[in-house]
Amino acid sequence: MTASLENTVATTSSHVSAPGSDVAERVLDAARRAKAAARVLATATRATKDSALEALADALVARTDEILEANAEDLERGRANGTSPGLLDRLALTDARIVAIAEALRELAALPDPVGEVVRGSTLPNGLRLRQVRVPMGVVGMIYEARPNVTVDAAGLALKSGNAVVLRGGSAAARSNEVIVGVLAEALAAQGLPADLVQSIDAYGREGAVALMHARGLVDVLVPRGGADLIQTVVRESTVPVVETGVGNCHVYVDATADPAMALPILLNSKTQRVGVCNAAETLLVHADAAAGFLPAALVALAGEGVVVHGDEATAALAPEGVDVVPATDEDWATEYLSLDLAVRVVDDLDAAIEHIRTWSSGHTEAIVTRDLAASERFVAELDSAAVIVNASTRFTDGGQFGLGAEIGISTQKLHARGPMGLPELTTTKWVVHGDGHVRA
Repeated sequence: MTASLENTVATTSSHVSAPGSDVAERVLDAARRAKAAARVLATATRATKDSALEALADALVARTDEILEANAEDLERGRANGTSPGLLDRLALTDARIVAIAEALRELAALPDPVGEVVRGSTLPNGLRLRQVRVPMGVVGMIYEARPNVTVDAAGLALKSGNAVVLRGGSAAARSNEVIVGVLAEALAAQGLPADLVQSIDAYGREGAVALMHARGLVDVLVPRGGADLIQTVVRESTVPVVETGVGNCHVYVDATADPAMALPILLNSKTQRVGVCNAAETLLVHADAAAGFLPAALVALAGEGVVVHGDEATAALAPEGVDVVPATDEDWATEYLSLDLAVRVVDDLDAAIEHIRTWSSGHTEAIVTRDLAASERFVAELDSAAVIVNASTRFTDGGQFGLGAEIGISTQKLHARGPMGLPELTTTKWVVHGDGHVRA
């Protein structure tokens, strides 16, 4: 993550220096244009926004070859720079992935418009009529790494929720994002909407990222999405309000009563379906009573998928001949690998599993496999992560899988938004008060 991060924001000291005046002014000008565009979009009808989303989807599919050509340049540069396989997977686009990204935009179009939704309302004893309604944030900034699909998700979510978006996607995906933002901007203009609703500041490098973090008053909220260093740098240095997303040190716990026939596919899907994503499992915990019946076959299956197991002594003792187990350290319990590596530990009981997760989890997603209702209820009640899953893969913690259409990130904080951030999470509220000549006594 570090190499990609260094191309996104400066992290070499505890203080991020102010950007040069020319770069800062260019970023502030982009933010001003975004703010003006957001005012236009704030009054757009749902039909207008939905038609625009469909047009964006059509444009992406129509220009797939151009996008893939740009993405191939990014991938070639990434391989030359020694980018990890997990990050290359995040960076890579294919025909199928572009179709899926476009389909996510169409799904957004089919969802209810959150703008104008009445959250609550009442009539006071004095006759004043109150309504709390959802309204757009205004301008959403994003700083993220090596994820060209995020460029589209952010644009689509912002459009549907009435916001403009200013994007800093990092050098790893620079060509992909340049082409994608151009496609989206042209499609918006063709629909009669401001092209400035979607802008990239990638051209301004690290200084541009810092300028975006300092654009308080023009950018209404900033969402960092990437490695722990990037996220913490933005949280620490930004003067713009930040929604903190989190890395995914996700756990799968196989309880004493778990059915191995259920547990193994859940584990393999959680770990190997796609390794370079934040909802992939990074640690497996197995109840001591289930270990002998589950772990040997699980270790063989993991090895067959190319997974390197970092295990405790009990795990190593159960490994069949020919299956290697790397001795695990505290660093393994704390690591979001984003690769074909998995930390494995045998725990005495549910209490020990919960304590391990409380100690090492990033607060993203935890899963339990069990046939014991009481155990599942304790697991859900006693763990305080953004998503807690019973008898299913950690890979379901995703805006699309949750029926949100897409997500702008997965929040692991507790203010305003938590878990996958969809359309409602990109709105705020205002109070509308109607009176009839009322004055306060």
